[in-house]
Amino acid sequence: QYKWRGLMKEINKLKFIQQNNLPEPGSRVVVAMSGGVDSSVTAALFNHLGYEVIGVTMKLYEEKLSKETKNSKTCCAGIDVADARKVAKKMGIKHYIIDYKDRFRESVINKFVNSYLEGQTPIPCILCNQTVKFTDLLDFTKKLKSEILATGHYVKRIESGKDINLYQADDYKKDQSYFLFSTTQEQLKMLRFPLGNFTKSFIRELAERFGLENFNKPDSQDICFVPDGDYRKFVKKKAPDASKGGIIEDLSGKELGKHKGIVDYTIGQRKGIGIGGIKGKNQNSPLYVLDINRKSNKVIVGSKNELMKFVIYLEGLNLFVDKNCNKSFQALIKIRSGRKLVAAKIEIDKKNSQNGKVQLSEPELGVAPGQACVFYDKDRRMIGGGWITSSEFK
Repeated sequence: QYKWRGLMKEINKLKFIQQNNLPEPGSRVVVAMSGGVDSSVTAALFNHLGYEVIGVTMKLYEEKLSKETKNSKTCCAGIDVADARKVAKKMGIKHYIIDYKDRFRESVINKFVNSYLEGQTPIPCILCNQTVKFTDLLDFTKKLKSEILATGHYVKRIESGKDINLYQADDYKKDQSYFLFSTTQEQLKMLRFPLGNFTKSFIRELAERFGLENFNKPDSQDICFVPDGDYRKFVKKKAPDASKGGIIEDLSGKELGKHKGIVDYTIGQRKGIGIGGIKGKNQNSPLYVLDINRKSNKVIVGSKNELMKFVIYLEGLNLFVDKNCNKSFQALIKIRSGRKLVAAKIEIDKKNSQNGKVQLSEPELGVAPGQACVFYDKDRRMIGGGWITSSEFK
């Protein structure tokens, strides 16, 4: 009991309401419940503080899990839907299960497969947020006559006048702001992310004290619909043509070997290239995947130095902060969720504000088309971001 009082003391009711710009307790709040510990605690917190909570779980795909993968890090699969149902039943709240498998297949899985066939490295979590979660689920929230949809994302949402800003979570290791760069201001009016001020360990403690059976459930992985983590096998199953063989060559065009499908490779890859003991120009330097040419079905390899990029080109820009599109601005950027922030200069295309150019202060390795480049200011406020289309050294 002493520990429980200590935990709840950190969640001051008034502060919680103010931090998340919430209406008075008793108001209706919809919580997206994936079956994981974070969304479950989100629902439990709102319920504990006196809100009328309605849980909504999206059934996005159905995969038969083997003995080896039955405890893997899935999200929104059949087993996760069952976990969400148990949590909702324990709290005594209404719980809806929505079948979005067709929509998810069209908007996320098919694009994921096609991206790999094009030699890109997709991020399905962002695609899911762009479509199913923050479009379809927000529409369903409105049908339930609620103005708020809460999720278990680790990110801080702070209102400033008419603008709504997103900041990195206090727990930097769990920060998920990178996956939310494409969220719009209109969507943010309804969205709430109450876990941004807490650490993951604290949330697990709360889950245990709330009596949630999934308090120690593993976190979902980036590719939640590939339970065993073998995305190559998944893509080949969906698209048999992905195994079309081709040539592996260096930047000079010299053939070094053969490949059995570009889907087996990603930019920056070092191991498993498949050309035996061949080394780079320096015998002590291994080869890395530098580029994947979909048109010629070739994989280009080279040294680590040749992998370095100082310039990144973007499309599909989304800016949270009002920037003059005719001028450039300084920012801190990251090209993958777990990467460190790097200082850079952002230039918005004057003719097309959806496109941009990033000039890095120091080189990045493994800059891959299909990934996102996200901008932050010095206070860890997210400025925006875009999709990487290409990169170069100069």
